[in-house]
Amino acid sequence: MTRPYLPRPVTILIGRTARTLTKWRGGSGSAFPGLVVERLNPGFLAGVLAQLPRGVVVVSGTNGKTTTTKMVVELLRGQGLKVFTNRSGSNFTRGVVASLLGEISPTGKLDADIAVLELDEAHAVHFVRAVNPRYSLLLNVMRDQLDRFGEIDTTAGMLRIIAEHTTGGVVLNREDARVAKIAESLDQQQVRYFGLAPALRKHFPSDDDLHSASDVPDGTQSSIASEDPEQARLSAQLNRFSAGGETPPRSVPGDPPADVVLTDFGIQRGTFRIGTEEVTTELKVNGAYNIYNAAAALALVRQVLGGEIDREALLMSLSQAAPAFGRGESLTVAGQPVDLVLVKNPAGFRLGLSSFPAQGVATMIAINDNYADGRDMSWLWDVSFESLAEQGVAMVSGVRAHDMALRLSYDGVSIAALEPQLVVALDEFLAAHPDTPKRIFCTYTAMLALRKHLGSYTEVEAFN
Repeated sequence: MTRPYLPRPVTILIGRTARTLTKWRGGSGSAFPGLVVERLNPGFLAGVLAQLPRGVVVVSGTNGKTTTTKMVVELLRGQGLKVFTNRSGSNFTRGVVASLLGEISPTGKLDADIAVLELDEAHAVHFVRAVNPRYSLLLNVMRDQLDRFGEIDTTAGMLRIIAEHTTGGVVLNREDARVAKIAESLDQQQVRYFGLAPALRKHFPSDDDLHSASDVPDGTQSSIASEDPEQARLSAQLNRFSAGGETPPRSVPGDPPADVVLTDFGIQRGTFRIGTEEVTTELKVNGAYNIYNAAAALALVRQVLGGEIDREALLMSLSQAAPAFGRGESLTVAGQPVDLVLVKNPAGFRLGLSSFPAQGVATMIAINDNYADGRDMSWLWDVSFESLAEQGVAMVSGVRAHDMALRLSYDGVSIAALEPQLVVALDEFLAAHPDTPKRIFCTYTAMLALRKHLGSYTEVEAFN
């Protein structure tokens, strides 16, 4: 006999009790309470979110989910909307449920106009089958955590399912061929794009750009080049790219028009073509990908709000949007900045290295291989670390510290210290460079541990 679901108020009471006990025992409270609620009432999430007059927005993709979701939330709030979001960045369905427990009334009332949810690609597939989003934003597909998701086309298929279950509008990355292709499988949805000016494409290599040169067997490029002059030109470009030169340009004939295009960027500054207007604004976010994420956020908000947008408020909110925790977030310790830069795949690490130059900064790299990081760290060999050679790395830490040190040695990068224990390493790193700005490149679980310990040195905003 099937056990009946518990009533919503009873479910909320038990879920909140689980949340309190989890935090009391030192946990983050972002997963276990959600699991409890799902077991007690599998329809809980869909029932609560069905209240929202403007529906649900899903943000997914390999890179940039947390930062982009935070930007979208701040832009919508700047337009006067009440927004619910999974603020902790826990992007599994149970994390969304746990976030709801902190927002709803004892009877299950959610005081919000719209929900903007960051969802892991695999878990988003389960989510959209239970809750059809009204809008979705699909950012990119990169080779990331292959031990969890399988090959890159599997991840693209997950994003396609999200789009197909979206009832209103879908925003796609025009510059990612696998994401842009999703439009071909859509029918009723309104499709819009965000993109890059052609001159900027070399700064944002796609996954195929990163692998095209290295994936060609020895001798293949020269034999192709000998048959076709155009292929010879492309082959030469690929060889330059594989040697650390420019990124091969993508062919762009027939590109669909993008609603928002990033046309220029600098340090905490972006220029965007929004519709037919071009605007330049200062930004609190830094790093090339974070600025590109701003274009994605703008495109989604324009689709959600249509003609209702207050332009001045939109640009003000964009200029004030701060980085998500650990994603280019800057803390201050003893009067010096400590930047946390999340890295989890070759593209993200390459863009992090190029967006945050090493000169004048003490650098630490912390690499873990826990489940949330992905267990396969072989991708580190797809990243060039030569930009760190002149300055060197002050500290290497984490579960895979020795693997990281070996990788750096192949690019001629000197290492001042190696300490696998993150807390010990952070203390030594800060003590050794008291008067120098510092930057830490770190995988996800390493970032969480380091950020928590930094709370003993400075004020760190809580996200649980």
